[in-house]
Amino acid sequence: MAARIVPLIIRMLLSQEEHNCWNRESSMKLVKTISFIMSSSQPKQYTFFADVYDVVRQIPKGRATSYGAIAKYLGSGLSARMVGWAMNGAINIKPKVPAHRVVNRNGMLTGKVHFGTPTKMQELLEKEGMKVEKETIMNFDKIFWDPAKELAI
Repeated sequence: MAARIVPLIIRMLLSQEEHNCWNRESSMKLVKTISFIMSSSQPKQYTFFADVYDVVRQIPKGRATSYGAIAKYLGSGLSARMVGWAMNGAINIKPKVPAHRVVNRNGMLTGKVHFGTPTKMQELLEKEGMKVEKETIMNFDKIFWDPAKELAI
């Protein structure tokens, strides 16, 4: 959000001559400052992505789940695509998110394009003991991890 606001602030605060001298490094410093101010002055808000990451971190090695199962568990059954977007952005999240354990409802590795190489997702799953053929987890129904059952209170 701050990245979109900064150009407007710069235009409002600087004359045309000063604006022409403004460089990318200065802009990035201002973005960081505004982001820090916004994050420290506002209370922490609920984020769907953070909840998705919390669920995915609980999937045991050797098991996999689907985007839809996570969305349904979080009370947003029609948001499977949002879970996919969260997995796409999980690469730099700390603590680590095992995004390779989340596949489509048929066990297909639909998110494989978001890993470092075209075969990385499959390699990670096979390293955990899952068998993958034709970009689909074999016996997916047997290794399927349902958060609604596994995380039930």
